[in-house]
Amino acid sequence: MSLSTKPYELPAGIWQTLWRGTLCRCPRCGEGKLFRKWLKPVDNCAHCGLDISGQRADDLPAYIGIFVTGHLLAPVIIALITGFALSAWMLLAIIIPVAIVMLIGLLQPSKGAVIGLQWWNGMHGFRKERRPEETPQ
Repeated sequence: MSLSTKPYELPAGIWQTLWRGTLCRCPRCGEGKLFRKWLKPVDNCAHCGLDISGQRADDLPAYIGIFVTGHLLAPVIIALITGFALSAWMLLAIIIPVAIVMLIGLLQPSKGAVIGLQWWNGMHGFRKERRPEETPQ
């Protein structure tokens, strides 16, 4: 794995950092892949060399996934209950698979965003890096 000689641009702010992580890209350069397996981050970014091995996302991505899934499915559940005459079993047969798919789909992007948040704040061995301030002329 060789590092690219192409320069990279640090993110302008925390939102760009979170977006890069959500897209499963390196929070520092936005180019390198963040994951080598589904939820296993790479040790170092292949593009800029950022050491990602110290990240500690722990359970926060799962909590984010549960929170988002619950809030997105709540109106769907209400609409299914009020608009259709579904039995409880039919409602469960629809909602549980949809919830599971949503949770699984949200885990990797939310873990990437948490890694980006940790990098931005200089947590867990990450060095806090910012764009150089532009001096007025």
